Amino acid sequence: MSRTIAQKIIAAHLLSGDMTPGSEIGLRIDQTLTQDATGTMAYLALENIGIPRVKTEKSIAYIDHNTLQCGFENADDHRYIQSVARKYGVYFSRPGNGICHQTHLERFGKPGKTLIGSDSHTPTAGGLGMLAMGAGGMDVAVAMGGGAYYITMPKMYKVNLTGTLKPWVTAKDISLEILRILSVKGGVGAIVEWGGEGIRQLSVPERATITNMGAELGATSSIFPSDEVTHAFLKAQGRAQDYVPLSSDPDAQYDKVIDIDLSTLEPLAACPHSPDNVKKAAELGRIAVSQVCIGSCTNSSLRDMLRVAAMLKGKKIADTVSLSISPGTRQVLTMLADCGALSDLIAAGARILECACGPCIGMGFSPASGGVSVRTFNRNFEGRSGTRDAQVYLASPETAAASALTGFITDPRTLGEYPAITLPDTFLVDDSGVLPPAGKEEAEGLSVERGPNIKPFPKGEPLPDQMTLPVSLKVGDNITTDHIMPAGAKVLPYRSNIPKMAEFCFGVCDEQFPSRALQLGRSCVIGGANYGQGSSREHAALAPLHLGVRAVITKSFARIHVANLINAGILPLTFENPADYDDLQQGDTLTLKNIHAQLPAGRLTATTGSGKTIALVYPLSERQIAILKAGGLLNYTKEVAQ
Repeated sequence: MSRTIAQKIIAAHLLSGDMTPGSEIGLRIDQTLTQDATGTMAYLALENIGIPRVKTEKSIAYIDHNTLQCGFENADDHRYIQSVARKYGVYFSRPGNGICHQTHLERFGKPGKTLIGSDSHTPTAGGLGMLAMGAGGMDVAVAMGGGAYYITMPKMYKVNLTGTLKPWVTAKDISLEILRILSVKGGVGAIVEWGGEGIRQLSVPERATITNMGAELGATSSIFPSDEVTHAFLKAQGRAQDYVPLSSDPDAQYDKVIDIDLSTLEPLAACPHSPDNVKKAAELGRIAVSQVCIGSCTNSSLRDMLRVAAMLKGKKIADTVSLSISPGTRQVLTMLADCGALSDLIAAGARILECACGPCIGMGFSPASGGVSVRTFNRNFEGRSGTRDAQVYLASPETAAASALTGFITDPRTLGEYPAITLPDTFLVDDSGVLPPAGKEEAEGLSVERGPNIKPFPKGEPLPDQMTLPVSLKVGDNITTDHIMPAGAKVLPYRSNIPKMAEFCFGVCDEQFPSRALQLGRSCVIGGANYGQGSSREHAALAPLHLGVRAVITKSFARIHVANLINAGILPLTFENPADYDDLQQGDTLTLKNIHAQLPAGRLTATTGSGKTIALVYPLSERQIAILKAGGLLNYTKEVAQ
C-alpha cells in the first residue's frame, strides 16, 4: 500500500483505531517536550496520574518562555519544573540554554520518530522528518506516563516546490505564501507534506521555519522528507547516527496538492493582525517602523543570525528604530560570538536578548503605544506583543533587517547585492545546559519543590445529564487563545495558579467576563469560526473551567483547543445551522437535556429561554464521551487505571 511520509510514521506508531481520515487513532509517542509557560500544568497532571517514572524514549523540560523574573513566581516555577523533572526521569534544559523548538531541532529530534509538545509550534521538528504535534499539557502528561496520544486521523496535503528562490527571498516568504493561499484555517484536519525539487535548496533550519509556521494554518503537523540535507545537518550536529532516510511513496495519494514556483516569490509580510493577512513588502508603501525584533523559534538559527549580521556589518540602524536580537540557542549565541558576528550586530545598534522566546510571547520588548513592529515571529495577533494598539508585521530576517536600517518597512531587494554567508561544517556541541534526571533509586528519595504560587491542578466535575446555561460571553470568528487567555509579562507568571490567571480570562474581549462568569456559576460561551486558534495553552480551557464555563458553542474549532476543552471536561459543540449563531446574545439561556443519551450520536438539542430549538453537533469518540462524563482527562485517566 502506497503511503505518505506521515502515514508511514503513523502506521509504525499506531496503537488503536484505523487510518481512515476522520476516525480517532491512538499513537505511541517517542519523545515529549514542555516549556515553562505550559510545563507546570503538565507536570502537575503527571504527578496526579501517579506514574513514578516517564516511559517515553526521551522527555525534555525547557525553560524559555517565563524568563523575565520581576518577582518570585517564574523562578519558583523553574525550580518546581527542575525538581519534578529530576524525580520523574525528564531532562531539564536550563534557562538560557535555548528556545525549545530550535534546541530540540539541533540536539534531540530524530527522523521517523513521534514527538508531542505542550506548545503549538512543536511541528518545527517536522523539518527533520519527525511527526511532531502540539498538544495540551494533560495529553503530554499522559504520553509521558506511557499512554497513547489521540488525534483524528488527518487528511494529507502536499505542497510541491519547484524552481529556485531569488536573492533576498527566503523560507519565511514560502511560509507566508502558503498562509496567503490557505489562510489560518486552511490546514485544519490535515498534515502538510513538503516536497518537489525545490526542497533540495532548503537547509533543515529553513525547512523548520516552514513547518513551524504550519501551526498558523491550523494543520495537525507539517513534515519534510529525511534526505541528504537532513543527513548533513545531523552530521554537523554530531548526530549522524540519528539519521534515517524517509520519503513518501512515488504513488502516494493526497487530498490536496498545491504547487509553488519558488522563482515567482517576492519578499512578503503579514500585516496586522493575522498571519494570513499577507502582502508583498514592495507594495506596503512607506510605513515608518519604531521597532524590529529578530529571533523566536521561527527564525533564530545560526543561518538567520549570520545573514542579519552580514547585512548590518559596518552600518547603523535608523535613529527611530529599536532592534532586538534573540539567538535561538546557546549554541547559536556562542558561535556568533566566536566568529565575530555578534560584535557586528552590537556595533550596528542591536540589543542582544537572551536565548528565549521573549518578545514573541509578550515577555518584554513590547512596542510603544501605536508603534509599528516588524518581527520575524510566527504570530501577530492583536495584543500578543504586550501593547494592545501596536501594529505588528511578520517578515523574514532579511526584510526585518532592511527595515531596521531604513526606518521603514523595506523590500530588502532595494539594498543591492545579497550578502554571502558561510556556514560551518560542524557546529559547537555543548549539552551541559541540559541536566539529566536522577536514576530510579535516587529519584525515590527526592521531593518536589513548590512555591506559594503553584496551586493544585484544577479538577472538573462529572458532566450532568441536564444543564441550563446562561450565555456569559459571545465572540466572533478567529478568536485565538491569546484572546481567551492572554500571554505577556503581567499574566504568564501565574501559569501555575489557575484561580489568579482566570482573572485575566477574555480580558482582550471583555474585562468584565471573569466577574460575570463567576457570578453566573455555570455558563456557556458562544463563538464564531476557528475558535481557539493559536497556542496550545490549555489554560485557555482551564481558566474558563474555573470560572464555571461548562460548554463552548461555536461555528468551528481549532484542533488543539477543542482537545483541551474535552480534557478539561468542557462540552464542545458547533451549530448545525450556523445562522443560529446570530440569534444568540450574551444573557440568553440555553437548556440541554438528556445529554448523556444524545452524545453518542454527536447531536444535541438545546432550547433557548424564548423556546426556540437549536441543533448542536460535534462528533465525539467513545473515549472522548467517557472523558467528558468523568469531568476531564485527569479524572478519566485515574478511573481507567483503577
